[in-house]
Amino acid sequence: MTEEVSAGAVPVDAVSVEATGETVGEAKWKALRDLERTAPGIDKALVRFQVVSEGERGLLGVGYTPARVVASVSLADAPATITSPREYESDLQTGMRELVETVVGSMGIAAHVDVHESVDEVVVTCSGPELGLLIGKHGQTIDALQYVANAAAFRSSGGKPVTIDAAGYRERRRLTLEGIALRAADEAAAGEPVRLEPMTAVERKVVHERLKEVDGVETSSEGTEPNRYVVVSSA
Repeated sequence: MTEEVSAGAVPVDAVSVEATGETVGEAKWKALRDLERTAPGIDKALVRFQVVSEGERGLLGVGYTPARVVASVSLADAPATITSPREYESDLQTGMRELVETVVGSMGIAAHVDVHESVDEVVVTCSGPELGLLIGKHGQTIDALQYVANAAAFRSSGGKPVTIDAAGYRERRRLTLEGIALRAADEAAAGEPVRLEPMTAVERKVVHERLKEVDGVETSSEGTEPNRYVVVSSA
């Protein structure tokens, strides 16, 4: 589990590197990249961060002091942390993993990325303790990343869809959206059409698919991105 430790608390049996940046987040990202070069295959979710200095920007930008961070991983965790090269991955799996790892790392997020490929799709799963930033408000950030991943995958594999998940977000959000859809269906069947809040294309698809199974109602999408929404009405 990724954690921040107080000064002087880095274990003596740890591999560690120090890095600086304009912000603590940037310093963490640089330190994580350096640590990965020192210990290839490291599980980012097990990295510990020690914030040595949060940095300071002087008046009118004069006297800038960078943030300093130490990233470390205990050698005692090496069997679970240092992994062998992922020789079993297809080119598509490797490409998707590296894409997501690059984006996640640039955001200063420590996460472990796994990729599973089936005949029909590729699922990229991110695990770690601090994934709220990756998910974003109403899933906007992770949906944007998924859009980019699909664009890249379609160019390289000819059409296999990619789903990106983090901390079980997709399933939780699907259940929430289905509940919203069913309540809207009840209201629409009893009276006026119901306009739902603006949603991403991924979320609108969940609503459409769920209400296909409900008799007496129909759905349509209206509006323009990013404010496109679903309308539920009686059939």
